[in-house]
Amino acid sequence: MSLLDIVGPVMIGPSSSHTAGAVRIGMLARRLWGWERPLHAAKLFLRGSFAATYWGHGTDRGLVAGLLRMRPDDLRIPRSFEVARAEGLDFSFDTEEIDGAHPNSVRVVMSDGAEQCEVVGASIGGGAVELRAVDGFPMVVPFDQPALIVMHRDQPGVVSAITGEFFRLGLNVARMEMERRVRGGMAVFVFVLDGAVPADLDERIRTIVPACRRVILLKSAEEGASA
Repeated sequence: MSLLDIVGPVMIGPSSSHTAGAVRIGMLARRLWGWERPLHAAKLFLRGSFAATYWGHGTDRGLVAGLLRMRPDDLRIPRSFEVARAEGLDFSFDTEEIDGAHPNSVRVVMSDGAEQCEVVGASIGGGAVELRAVDGFPMVVPFDQPALIVMHRDQPGVVSAITGEFFRLGLNVARMEMERRVRGGMAVFVFVLDGAVPADLDERIRTIVPACRRVILLKSAEEGASA
């Protein structure tokens, strides 16, 4: 257990799970959308205690702050709505009840008017978060280790091409998940990796696997956030 696990994250409060965790979920959603890719609209569907208490804990402002790439200790978090409007981000909140959903979770639907990406994230306590779904594909991705998410067309040879590149680079797979909707349709691999990974791993995989639709490398929840 680290010191941060004991004292909690450096953050703008009041709650590590409902405020700092919300900021990190927003950051993760924005990372999956693309840090530098313009984001025009976000619809946020709050679940469980997020839905019941979001206005008191600042969960709503934290989520929007994360979508704007702010860190949990960013002093602009209480003004995130104003910053979003100034940057042209249209956002809205709603609530939903989903059987089996994590009690502190949110579904974020992002778009630029032409394309859309849907992300489900959960705040699991102490400011830590997990990715629970991308575009309807369920997964559990923590952020204490690097992870590679590969969304692709289901066809022979994809997993061997990816793991062959891992072997060539000396990367070890700590955990692997695979989901597909139908044979030959869209599918997703999640690889949780040990140790440091090349910064261009996503580009390498995209180059060697033509069936890829989207490749996302997650190295930490806050990597690349604005200072």
